[in-house]
Amino acid sequence: MAKFVSTYEKPLPHIGLPDWYAKQWELRRSADIRRSEACQLRNSGKSVRSEGNVTTKWDTHINNTRLADRVTEVSRWKDVLEDLLQKLLIEIRLLSDEKADTEREIENIDHPLRIVSECISIRDCRRGTELTYDETDIELKKELCAIANVKETFTNRAQAAWEKLNHLEDVKFKLSLDIEDKDETIRIDRESLELDGTCANISYKPRTSITYEIWLDRCQRSKMLADNELSDSYTFREAMRVMKECARNDIKAQQDATDYTLRKRIYQTQKARNEMEWQKLKVQKEMEMLGKEIIQLEEALMSKTDVVKCVETRLENRAYRPGSELCKDEVELGLKSEVLQLKQTKEDLIQIIQHAKASYNSLESLLIRIEKNLDDKQHSLNTDVMCLDTRSTLKMGDKLDLSNETNRNIVLTRMEKEIPLES
Repeated sequence: MAKFVSTYEKPLPHIGLPDWYAKQWELRRSADIRRSEACQLRNSGKSVRSEGNVTTKWDTHINNTRLADRVTEVSRWKDVLEDLLQKLLIEIRLLSDEKADTEREIENIDHPLRIVSECISIRDCRRGTELTYDETDIELKKELCAIANVKETFTNRAQAAWEKLNHLEDVKFKLSLDIEDKDETIRIDRESLELDGTCANISYKPRTSITYEIWLDRCQRSKMLADNELSDSYTFREAMRVMKECARNDIKAQQDATDYTLRKRIYQTQKARNEMEWQKLKVQKEMEMLGKEIIQLEEALMSKTDVVKCVETRLENRAYRPGSELCKDEVELGLKSEVLQLKQTKEDLIQIIQHAKASYNSLESLLIRIEKNLDDKQHSLNTDVMCLDTRSTLKMGDKLDLSNETNRNIVLTRMEKEIPLES
């Protein structure tokens, strides 16, 4: 090159043509690789996107189905618990009624208890030998003990029913809470079933929950608890009913036994009183006859006194016979024998009169005792009739078509002739 020609070049190292071809080849290779990678990425993205859309769609469908099934399952459990709750409410009402009925029985049992106590007090007012420990006393005290035991049993049962009601109320409260929770769960699941990605108020939420097995176990436990309580309450209620019926039958049987012994005692007292009245009549008749006999004996004694005076006077007059005429002839012997006989007769009459008067006094004392015994028996009879009349309020309904209970008792004890019926 000529020296006068000037050139201008960058102050940078220049590469050779082979290097330039190498650079071109490297760039083309890099472009091919990157295009291939981009194509693979595009294909992978399309595949992932398609699979994700399909998976999301199916997952959403499956979860919607699960939500619907879950709503159905929870609804079924809620229906089961609601049915149990209704049965529990009915059982609580029935047990409350049974408890109230038992409390009324406790109040009503005070009446027969008072009647029996009053009958015991009335019969304790009997007098003298009539104050006995007879079958009626035994049956009345048995009845008193039976009624007291029944009252104590009823009181214990009422207390147990109150405790059972409290337990049922506790179970009802738990079931109510469980049903409310299930209502809320159904509402939430139904709202969740209506949600999608375009809805508002969606965001990431924290999640804390228990396992399905624990939830199912709790539901089964709640159902089992309610079933057991219903079964126990039904058994308890039936036991209370049977106990009350048995108690009523026992009290009624004891009342019938007491009434029977009371009527039997009235009959025995009436029979003894009639016998005593017959004895009284016989004693009075005997006293009347003995009194007449005493009068006759005294008259006989008085007549014997005059005869003795006459015989004594004869003997005394014959003692004045003169001389040899004063002898013990048959007349004198006869008069002396007559005097002795008359004196013996007087002594016998006096002794008989004394015995008769003593016997009359004994009969008079016996008559007083009989009259007192009759009065006691009449009082005892009136007392027992009063007891029977008092106990008539324990019976329901009239068994006889009579004007009042007193007349019925008179007929029952066959005392129409003894005590006239009230008109």
